[in-house]
Amino acid sequence: MKDVKHIIQDSIQVKTAMIEDCTGNIQIAAQIMIDAAKTSKKILWCGNGGSAADAQHMAAELMGGLVSHDRPAIASIALTTDSSFITAWANDTGYESIFSRQIEGLGEPGDVLIAISTSGNSENVIRGIDTAKSKSMKVIILTGKSGGQMADLSDVTICIPSDDTQRIQEGHLLAEHILCESVEAAIMGN
Repeated sequence: MKDVKHIIQDSIQVKTAMIEDCTGNIQIAAQIMIDAAKTSKKILWCGNGGSAADAQHMAAELMGGLVSHDRPAIASIALTTDSSFITAWANDTGYESIFSRQIEGLGEPGDVLIAISTSGNSENVIRGIDTAKSKSMKVIILTGKSGGQMADLSDVTICIPSDDTQRIQEGHLLAEHILCESVEAAIMGN
C-alpha cells in the first residue's frame, strides 16, 4: 500500500510550488475570462479523460454558480459533453478533430478556449487551439511542467510544476476553481 502521508505531502509540495510558478499566469487567465464574461462572450472548455471531467465540472460552475446561484449565468460550454456529436464525428472523420469542429461551429471572436492537457501533447486539443486562434479567440492552456507541444500556443499557459499526472490534475483543479471563483466575484462586483 502507498504511504498516504507521502502522497498528501507530494500534493502540498506541488501546490506550494504553484504559488511561485503559477500565480501570475492564473491572474492573467482570470482577467481574460472576466473580460469575456463581462462582454457576453463564451468560455469553451476541452480536454480528454480527467481533463474532460474538469471541462464539464468548470463549465457547470460558471453556468450555474460556484458560490452564488443568484448571479447571471456565464456562457460556458464543455466541448466534451455532446456524445452524439463526438461519437459520430470521431467515427466518420477522426477523433483528432472533435474539438476543432465544435469550435468552428460555436466559437466567435472574443470567446475564450480553455484547453486542458496534462501532457500538453493531445492532438485533438492542439487542433482545437489552432481553430480557436484562427477565429480570433483567446486561448488559456492548463498543462504540466514541460507544457509539451502546447506550451507556446496560448495567450497564457498555466504549467503545473510537476511531471506526475495525478499531481498535475490536482493542480489543474485548484487553478480552475480559482479562475471560476475570480470570474464569479468580478461578475458580482466583488
